[in-house]
Amino acid sequence: MGRKLFHISIYTILWVFVSCSNESVAFKKAEQSYAIGEYYAASINYKKSYSRCSPKERDKRAVRAFMMGECYRRIGYTQKAIAAYQNAIRYNIPDSLVYLHIARQQLKVGQYKPASQNFAKFLELNPESELARNGLLSCELGPQWKATPNQYQIKKEALFNSRRSDYSPLLIGEDADQILLSSTRKESKGDDISGITGVKFGDLFFSKKNEQGKWQPVDVIEGELNTEYDEGAPCLSPDGKTMYFTRCSSDPDYPRYAEIWKSQRSDASWGKPTKCEITRDTLTSYAHPAVSPDGQWLYFVSDMSGGEGGLDIWRTRIVDGDFVGMENVGRPINTAGDEMFPTFRPNGDFYFSSDGHPGMGGLDIFVAYEDSVRGTIIENLQSPLNSSADDFGMTFEPVHNKGFYSSSRNDGKGWEHIFSFECPEIIQTVTGWVYEKDGYELPEALVYMVGNDGTNLKLSVKGDGSFTQVLKPGVDYVLLGTCNGYLNVKNEIRVEKSEESEEYTLQFPLPPINVPVLIDNIFYEFDRADLTSESAESLDKLVVMMNENPNITIELSAHCDYRGNDAYNQRLSQRRAESVVRYLIQNGVAEDRLTAVGYGESRPKVITKKLAETLQADTIKVEVQENDTLTEAYILAVEDEEKQEVLNALNRRTEFRVLRTTYGTTLNEYKPEEEERKAAAKREEETEENFIF
Repeated sequence: MGRKLFHISIYTILWVFVSCSNESVAFKKAEQSYAIGEYYAASINYKKSYSRCSPKERDKRAVRAFMMGECYRRIGYTQKAIAAYQNAIRYNIPDSLVYLHIARQQLKVGQYKPASQNFAKFLELNPESELARNGLLSCELGPQWKATPNQYQIKKEALFNSRRSDYSPLLIGEDADQILLSSTRKESKGDDISGITGVKFGDLFFSKKNEQGKWQPVDVIEGELNTEYDEGAPCLSPDGKTMYFTRCSSDPDYPRYAEIWKSQRSDASWGKPTKCEITRDTLTSYAHPAVSPDGQWLYFVSDMSGGEGGLDIWRTRIVDGDFVGMENVGRPINTAGDEMFPTFRPNGDFYFSSDGHPGMGGLDIFVAYEDSVRGTIIENLQSPLNSSADDFGMTFEPVHNKGFYSSSRNDGKGWEHIFSFECPEIIQTVTGWVYEKDGYELPEALVYMVGNDGTNLKLSVKGDGSFTQVLKPGVDYVLLGTCNGYLNVKNEIRVEKSEESEEYTLQFPLPPINVPVLIDNIFYEFDRADLTSESAESLDKLVVMMNENPNITIELSAHCDYRGNDAYNQRLSQRRAESVVRYLIQNGVAEDRLTAVGYGESRPKVITKKLAETLQADTIKVEVQENDTLTEAYILAVEDEEKQEVLNALNRRTEFRVLRTTYGTTLNEYKPEEEERKAAAKREEETEENFIF
């Protein structure tokens, strides 16, 4: 019996010795992983160390439980963090921070009552804590906002989501018909598992709409953006040519810091990225880039010194692709907590996520705007857009308050997923198209927009010559379509207050300077030069154009088809051109700005590419090609008489062309190249601030 007890005692001593040794090794590994930011790896060894400590070693267990909670908190394992902090409290951890941390984790899962109790305990010992005071307020506001949701409508988007984290969506393209997103899904590059999160490293992925407007399955983005490291949280410059994104490299021996990289778009693909040298500080994280709508500032998130606490939002000026200066955006945006994921709505509104302001739990989304009396206002977007979990990373469509964002709600592992959102709102907009009269869109055009409320904008158009701009009720606007080599076209609108969303549609058909322009819907009495009443509308528009372009003189030309005597056609066309000139003079256009010329049948119509497409698409389907000339022989070669009549009608036309653009100035002769050069230089100098009509 005694021998048996002896052996048991030896085994017990050996087990205790080995157990203590293993505990010490696990704890040391945990500390090493924690020091370099590999919180997932650290949590595993802290847990091993905790389980190998005797329950009687209360101090050790308290420290290890607390550190487990710290790891779980940082990687988003909220429930595990709460359990670990509870164990730390049970073993009498002396650090009062445990009450603040567990309360903030309880907020993230909507446990408002126990969270308020723990915030109160922390405030007893730390009455000046901003985070605890705001946390206690969150325990009151969260349930209220959840019970009374606002007008936001949200939906989890299955097509964009995987079984891992999907976050920070970014709508791109002129029509927001493409989307980038960050994801740790299995298709990400490499096979390594992150020591920080315990899953694969993230990559950038891509989707776009098909011709029917339906989103296509997500695929890896092409090019050299993705590596075996973490890439995510992208943004684009306003011109769409530069992408900024966050990259986190890894090192088994040193802490890993987030960096901002950029890539230039070349044709349809993104070039090899380069690191953004924001400062020379290599021991600071820079992440979550966002470019201001004017393209002059790069906003980002950093833990650098000089902030308000935690992660702050900073900005630096973009100058010729480099970064000049640095400033913290300060309060009231930044707090003692974490402010992250800055983004801009196209109208200039600034959005960000924070767990430092009063909210519903984890990261909530806020909007910041300026009030003339109260200064910068911070507004929580509340439920249902926000939740007790983390909500962040918004991206917007060009005009309306709708788009996509990320949320970790209803995911037991804390992984984020993509949601769509829309907030119904009354919004009035103007959409216009700038194009060559009788031709195609003019993507190089500019539209100047002036309102009697002080609005003064210079709008670029999209590739299809279109633009869209939000309007203010009760404002009168003047819009001027311009493009080098073309005459200006002006539109005016008055915006009345409306009870529902409304869109104004404008057309800017710019007449070219060096090409004859057809005047639509000019009709004469049969075989005579008298204008019919149906011609008045088109001629009145021509009067307006002459008034809007007071420095031009024009030639009014009339043309006939080949039928009839040549001399007779010549005289008839001359009289018709003179009829048009008389109408313009009677309506206020100076006589010396107008020249009437009748060409008879001597200048048959030359088919343009646009006209060829129109004729081929018409019900009669006249087959013509670009640059075909509608001579008598050409038309007679067409067998169908109905098609012949269509072509003859094209020859019977009234046109104008610009002779000079210097009328009323000291110049006496029109020089097209010189005029276009000067016009381009003038437009380059004009800005939103000094342009007036």
